[in-house]
Amino acid sequence: MTQKKTVIGIVAGEASGDLLGSHLMAALKEARPDIEFVGIGGPKMQSAGMNVLFPMEKLAVRGYVEVLRHYYEIVGIRRRLREYFLANCPDLFIAVDAPDFNLDLELALKASGIPTVHYVSPSIWAWRGERINKIKRAVSHMLALFPHEPKLYQQAGIPVDYVGHPLADMLPERPKRTEMRETMRIPLKARVFAFLPGSRQSEVKHLAHTYIETARLILQQIPDARFLIPLVSRETRGIFDQALYDCDAQQLPITLLFGHAQDAMIAADIALVASGTATLECALLKRPMVITYKMPALSWWLMKRKSYQPYFGLPNILCERFVVPELMQEDATPENLAQALLNLVNDKDAVARLEETFTALHQTLRQNTAQKAAAAILPYLPGTLLP
Repeated sequence: MTQKKTVIGIVAGEASGDLLGSHLMAALKEARPDIEFVGIGGPKMQSAGMNVLFPMEKLAVRGYVEVLRHYYEIVGIRRRLREYFLANCPDLFIAVDAPDFNLDLELALKASGIPTVHYVSPSIWAWRGERINKIKRAVSHMLALFPHEPKLYQQAGIPVDYVGHPLADMLPERPKRTEMRETMRIPLKARVFAFLPGSRQSEVKHLAHTYIETARLILQQIPDARFLIPLVSRETRGIFDQALYDCDAQQLPITLLFGHAQDAMIAADIALVASGTATLECALLKRPMVITYKMPALSWWLMKRKSYQPYFGLPNILCERFVVPELMQEDATPENLAQALLNLVNDKDAVARLEETFTALHQTLRQNTAQKAAAAILPYLPGTLLP
């Protein structure tokens, strides 16, 4: 008789979730080879063996205006996914971040008796704290990536584990910058700027022209500067190529990379980073940075209105102070960004202090995350032998 497979439903909504999900899947498969995964994920989760029901790109939308534009399509995907899971009940459902999509799905699944684990705490400590009530109804167990988060869930009576951040496990504490420059054929004495405009098409559209004009201004001060710009997809590459054409900037010393964001950060003297997970990557790679972001004005107004903190970038949030500059929305002009980058990269003492700060942060977040998360999840699966 064939042994019944253990099935986990899992949904990730963007590139950072795809990375988290793939590592968690590998750790769970190591403990329980019989597990099958089905849901929504990107290329990394697909490579780890999941059965993808809908393309992840459909969910990779950020900001109120952008969500409204794609609202009916996203709601339709969630409805069909809910119907699928209720008709083909998994043993467990794991939501990887994407709370605006996943929490409603988790509500329905938990109500039908399916345990739900939410991997990555929504940022209730930064804005929209009232979501804790919905989380309590929707989530059987929360897995928190940052050390200040568990107490919020403990106070609300929600089972929670601090598991650290997998990037802290993956990234070296001492990046090999010299070797990276040799690999990328960049002279050691060159002044290199890594410009990261985000993984979403909407982010690149909002930032591409600003990044190009920022590079042009920096070149006026450092004529031999060069710029590395990692892009995650053909679509974002096409958007940036078009921006270079529109700005008549094809002759600027800009190298577009397909992926290789971490390589670019390691090789660079400083980075300009769109707010998001990439800012944490940059901190863990001990690189000074300036954080920026642009979105439609209405989305920005609504987000800022609900925010509890003066900062948006993860390094500043985790350190609970402005350790690196943030220039957001109307402040993110090429003139302001170029000046902030030049001020920081030319201040050797500030760069050295940042490296110390980021090293301490790295040590706090390194927790063997995937294995810790898997250990918290396994008790929810049938057939798991507990010690």
